[in-house]
Amino acid sequence: MSHVGPVRKAADLIGGNWLPIPGDALQSRDPAAPDRVVWSGSPHVKHVHQAIQAARDAFPAWRGSAINDRADALRRFAQVSVRHAERLACTITAEMGKTLAESRAEAKLLQDKVEITLEPATLSRVASVEVAVAPGKRGTCQFRPHGVMAVVGPFNFPAHLPNGHWIPALLLGNTIVFKPSDRTPATGQILGEIAVEAGLPPGVFNVVQGGVDVASALVAHDDIDGILFTGSFAVGRRILEANLDRPGRMIALEMGGSNAAIVWKDADLRRAVIECARSAFVTTGQRCTCTRRIIVHASIAERFATALCKVASTLVVGAGTDPEPIFMGPLATHAAREAVFQRQSALASAGGRVLLEAARFDRAGWFAGPGVIQVDRFNRETDCETFGPLVQMCVVESLDEAIQQSNETNFGLVASVFTKDDRVWQACFDGLRVGCLNHNTGTAGASSRLPFGGLGRSGNLRPAGSLAIDSAAFPLSGMHDATPSTAAVPGMRVEDHWFTA
Repeated sequence: MSHVGPVRKAADLIGGNWLPIPGDALQSRDPAAPDRVVWSGSPHVKHVHQAIQAARDAFPAWRGSAINDRADALRRFAQVSVRHAERLACTITAEMGKTLAESRAEAKLLQDKVEITLEPATLSRVASVEVAVAPGKRGTCQFRPHGVMAVVGPFNFPAHLPNGHWIPALLLGNTIVFKPSDRTPATGQILGEIAVEAGLPPGVFNVVQGGVDVASALVAHDDIDGILFTGSFAVGRRILEANLDRPGRMIALEMGGSNAAIVWKDADLRRAVIECARSAFVTTGQRCTCTRRIIVHASIAERFATALCKVASTLVVGAGTDPEPIFMGPLATHAAREAVFQRQSALASAGGRVLLEAARFDRAGWFAGPGVIQVDRFNRETDCETFGPLVQMCVVESLDEAIQQSNETNFGLVASVFTKDDRVWQACFDGLRVGCLNHNTGTAGASSRLPFGGLGRSGNLRPAGSLAIDSAAFPLSGMHDATPSTAAVPGMRVEDHWFTA
């Protein structure tokens, strides 16, 4: 495996300079070998203000530069990310546990996001507009960057998801203060090193490490102009609470999901089983798009459940660096693994039938096997997002019941429908309350060429993906009068001699 971790010891990137943060107040550990420390440092809350000031100082020149120059800088960022892709991938695996194949795919997405953002289809959303509004008057609309944007990243895609926020933000002239997840600080520091090597001007891209105290100081700071967040509903809620008196601050929240898959009676059973198993357990269930609930028509329920459990039981679990093929690695933390077992016990105690037990492994590391539980019904009052390899299943008789059960959640990120019947698909399209809806493919996975976001506790209608650029600037409209003179309006008296010497 390639070198793991950043080039230098723990440090924050502020105004183009690396400020060391030695110590061990914050550590990331390898989930497959928890005794192994990947990164160690002691963050400083005071660095938050310094990073914001550096971004504020850099903003006028960056905003004033030509968009083509900013695009060239992002292309250099992409090129440098390719050179460091293997080190980045190995570090992601070492810090959060996903398989090396997944981490390599994530590292590649940094370059892909730059290419997609620079495509005409994306840029057309922020193109200047001019229209005739009245005789002799024209109206214009141009887009202006917000200013200093705080990007708060998650642990499960610690490179790709924050990158998806800051690439369009930088392109449109904003400057960035990035706080990586406290579970993946080494990955965050490498991203800062890539930005420096790519030649981004000092202060345009800053990195501050830390936990709750640093995050709280950042999102509540008076001198930021926007927050681009990916993470849990609980943290997203606290961000909104901290900004109740700032209605004009751009806050884009991408949060969790309790995603449902409807498997109808005419579904291709093989396809449905494979896709549900993949989507429920990929990345050890640690994606916001993972399938958490499966709704199956009664006529195929027994066959589906049997096949799903057989497929799930064959999934290869191991360290992300084990010889391939490994399907899923450990969970990111001990607490995350215990939450899976606690949720499984709670569902069983409430009457759920354990079809496949999510089991512990007799080896070091935070491993858990996939679990499948059949329940009578879903209930939004008890529904929650279990961020791990545990999926629930219920059986229904009618399509109305299937749609109702899919909507029985406070989340609304993504759903899947497996059917060959266009009428069934259309009914689900009309009735399901989600931001993403897939047909005959699983919930997990998304295209950066499409909008990505959800409803309810999944997001605040500021989608990422292809529409992330919408959160990077605001429209500034105006009317321009080119007529030779201005007439007085009814009720107004104007004498021409008032304006002569």
